[in-house]
Amino acid sequence: MSDEAPARDAVPPAQDGPLPAAPAADASFAEITARRRGRLRRFFYEHPRTMDAVVVLCYLLLALSTLISSIADGKWPAGLLLLATAAALFLRRVFPLAVTAAVALMELGVTLLHPWGTNVSAGLWFALYAVAVVRPRRSALMVFAAASLPLTLLYLFMWTSPGGPGGPGDQVPENYHLISNITAAISILLSNLIATGIGISVRQRREHESEIRAWAARTARLGSVTERNRIAREMHDVVAHSLTVMVSLSDGAAVVVRKDPGRAAEVLGELSRTGRTALADMRRVLGVLRDDSGRPAPLAPADSGDLATLLEGFRTAGLPLHFSHTGPALPDDPAFRLTVFRIVQESLTNVLRYGRSLGLVEVRVQRDGDKVAIDVLDDGRGARDDGAGAGGAGARVPGIGTGQGINGMRERARIYAGTVDAGPGPAGGWQVHAELNWNGDKGKP
Repeated sequence: MSDEAPARDAVPPAQDGPLPAAPAADASFAEITARRRGRLRRFFYEHPRTMDAVVVLCYLLLALSTLISSIADGKWPAGLLLLATAAALFLRRVFPLAVTAAVALMELGVTLLHPWGTNVSAGLWFALYAVAVVRPRRSALMVFAAASLPLTLLYLFMWTSPGGPGGPGDQVPENYHLISNITAAISILLSNLIATGIGISVRQRREHESEIRAWAARTARLGSVTERNRIAREMHDVVAHSLTVMVSLSDGAAVVVRKDPGRAAEVLGELSRTGRTALADMRRVLGVLRDDSGRPAPLAPADSGDLATLLEGFRTAGLPLHFSHTGPALPDDPAFRLTVFRIVQESLTNVLRYGRSLGLVEVRVQRDGDKVAIDVLDDGRGARDDGAGAGGAGARVPGIGTGQGINGMRERARIYAGTVDAGPGPAGGWQVHAELNWNGDKGKP
């Protein structure tokens, strides 16, 4: 398993509105894996050289009897080969294939010089495990066969073995040597195969963890992109709407301040309220507000479902609005109400920005069962934010919009399997028609 920084699991939000809290720090994939290992395994995982020293020590303990007896019998080359095997195992992590080949040859030499020692094939266990951890399964099995074959054949066809089951003078039973040789050969094969199998299992588990970590990283990137798009969409709605309304209100206040001071004060009050609301919305979108507990403030905009307040603000800004609602009330779901709110807000903002010679602006919301239709129509003329500079009926002026407004409405509508169409109205002007699908309360009033 690599030591790269762990990626947190992240799930992109399925809808607008408050997002679930971010995963706690102790819930990261790497920390969960570390806790599963336990303290001892985690220590050796974090200190590989210490683990290598433990492997060498285990091998020396297994070969200690053979080492002592070879020295006592004057067979120094066998003892030197055992020490060389231990030294080679210390490098098994860096050069697994080379170490396996060297250990296989040295084990063969030790067996020829000192048959039937206690260290039979012990060095190959650790070497084959190291190969299986870093090499594909097929390669690991091929190395297992190549490394085990010489020692297995040596024991299988060895004609002599230590004395019989009794003392030195006891008669050796018939076929004792053959049975002993076959048993030793099978033991070598099985022990080496078990070591290789353990290494393959460890490699597969690490590959699985790596795949999960890569999936978590991809999901985190997707969640980051989705969150950036959400913030960009919210910022566009907040800034475009608020600045457009504020500019219209300030222009209107400049016109009426001398003729009707009372009306001018009302317009300036609406201008101030719109600015404060926009500032609060921006802070919520960016998540910079904190409560006393230090937790992030909710990301849902203030008054996200209050269409009445929204429409009244546009009337104050000078739009001749007429609103109608037919059918049951909108669902109580905050995210669904926010979607309706933003679609109406963006549509009216475009009317306020681009509409000319406006006589009537109609906003119609109709609910029929689980379907909600939204229509915003005006009888004016001018370019609209359609991304292509298309204008309404009458004279056209070059479009100055970027298309982000209508794209944002379509993204919101897709959350509820809906659509948004914008273009010239059938009788002139401009029309935005949106359809949303709600399957919550099945249209109960």
